[in-house]
Amino acid sequence: MELKNWRLEFRIGWDLHFKEFDKSVRDGIIKKFDQMKSPIVGRGLHSSRYLVEEVGGYRIAYIADELTNTKKIHFVGNHKQYEQWYSSLGQ
Repeated sequence: MELKNWRLEFRIGWDLHFKEFDKSVRDGIIKKFDQMKSPIVGRGLHSSRYLVEEVGGYRIAYIADELTNTKKIHFVGNHKQYEQWYSSLGQ
């Protein structure tokens, strides 16, 4: 069985908070994006279809499409922004 690398797809609005972070935080998140291309799966987000990766106090929420090996990035933000985003999903 061959493990394939994943492709990242960024959904509209994913960078709402990202563009306000300082350079060191953005660099850490970009490094995590590179790691996410490897065949690893993040932890599940409660009973949601979203998965989450952590970078220090920051969160990356995404959906993994196993048919196309694509991780669709929906949200990047700090823990408080993440809680607000998750609450807005109405799940």
